Amino acid sequence: MSANLYPSTSWDSLRQIVAPLAPVPSHQRLLIKGAAVVSMDPTVGDLARGDLLIEGSRIAAIGPDLSADLVDGAEVIDASNMIAMPGFVDSHRHAWEGQLRRLDPNSPTLLDYLRSTHFSVATHYRPEDMYVGNLLTALGALDAGVTTLVDNSHNARSPAHSDASIDALQDAGLRAVYAPGKPLAGEWAQHWPQDLARLKQERFEENDDALVTMAMMSQWDRETWAEARRLGLRIVTEFLGADMGKLLPELKADGLLGPDNIFNHCTGLTDAQWEILRDTGVSVNVCPRSDAQYGLEEGLTVFQRAVDHGIAPAISIDVEASYGGDMFAEMRAAYVMQRGFAQHRRYHGDVAAPAPVSVRSILASATIDGARVAGLSNVTGSLSPGKQADIVLIRADDINLYPSNNAIGTIVHAAERSNVDTVIVGGRIRKSGGKLLGLDMGALKQATEASRTHLFARVGYAPDLFADAPPQLAQA
Repeated sequence: MSANLYPSTSWDSLRQIVAPLAPVPSHQRLLIKGAAVVSMDPTVGDLARGDLLIEGSRIAAIGPDLSADLVDGAEVIDASNMIAMPGFVDSHRHAWEGQLRRLDPNSPTLLDYLRSTHFSVATHYRPEDMYVGNLLTALGALDAGVTTLVDNSHNARSPAHSDASIDALQDAGLRAVYAPGKPLAGEWAQHWPQDLARLKQERFEENDDALVTMAMMSQWDRETWAEARRLGLRIVTEFLGADMGKLLPELKADGLLGPDNIFNHCTGLTDAQWEILRDTGVSVNVCPRSDAQYGLEEGLTVFQRAVDHGIAPAISIDVEASYGGDMFAEMRAAYVMQRGFAQHRRYHGDVAAPAPVSVRSILASATIDGARVAGLSNVTGSLSPGKQADIVLIRADDINLYPSNNAIGTIVHAAERSNVDTVIVGGRIRKSGGKLLGLDMGALKQATEASRTHLFARVGYAPDLFADAPPQLAQA
């Protein structure tokens, strides 16, 4: 992407934060040896001790002890005392907010969140701020074992803002579905939905090995949804509350709902509305922490309501403006809330109370179900021969995890980003020995500080490291 798309004179230095990614050689052969394998593929199963062979960007074979003839000449990664699992799939994240991490950790309502982000600092984002935010988020995701991200980018104020966001995702080297959309406040280029066609033609390769692919983010709008479908794009929508729920019967009657819809949150819906989502095949992701953080309708994740209506939900992280960006914490929040809510119903005599959730079902929501919601179930989400090699190795002999008496319990209940030893995306190693590769951390910090300084100055905010109240920021 040529530098003249960006107004910043520091663009060349920004693109040097991460070393350029070399293509994955088709003849590459990597052997992950001796791991406890959690495949999330019922045809593969789980292996107490197994090997995974990677050829090029894909998984070629998985077995308890792959034959010497099959693995001859492969570079070996010793995974003894490690758990091999598919990379996490975060099916809903606003990556542009990277430099706003924990700006407002106590936001009590959705409106407070919007005031501290979309209605204030977001209106002053330049393309380079989008790049920095997306890069910081993407690298943080990789560090925590998230190999796939659906980037809900509804701060795409101009074509250059979109290009910068895409560049950051590509430079980071994770798998991503970029879903641009119009901002919620402030001035913008009025380029939606017409810029979707340009983006698809100019920025996205039509092949199975492309790491970054495209969707679209939009609230209900007939013209915009029609354009997305004309281009073959999945449609991402923030869907919550009674007013949105009331739209569903008409949308269904008009044939405007389908498996290409991704609905975030889905709080505050009636049983009849959930049945419409199920019957039309709408993909659903739930947000355990943000739904509680911002007091969205029930305030509790609707994970169980989706399951009750025959929908396998993905779980997603949503934002880092209030809390952390790792899937380990999100899984634990989903598990604990479902268990607590189910027990509360049993305690009060509800004979229809749901069974307690299992760690395997929670891990499925963070991997294979997330891949399905993202439209990537044939690409990632499980360790399966033929799929892209999106693999995470967790050190099970670290002091906080040893001894590991249950591999999936270890992942869901105890592991954290510090235990993530190796992250592989499409056959390319992005983290090894607990360290991200090719990253100039000093340059990343410098770029982040420059972006924060610009944004905070524009909204008149003096950072307060110990503030309890939501920040007072100039609104658009």
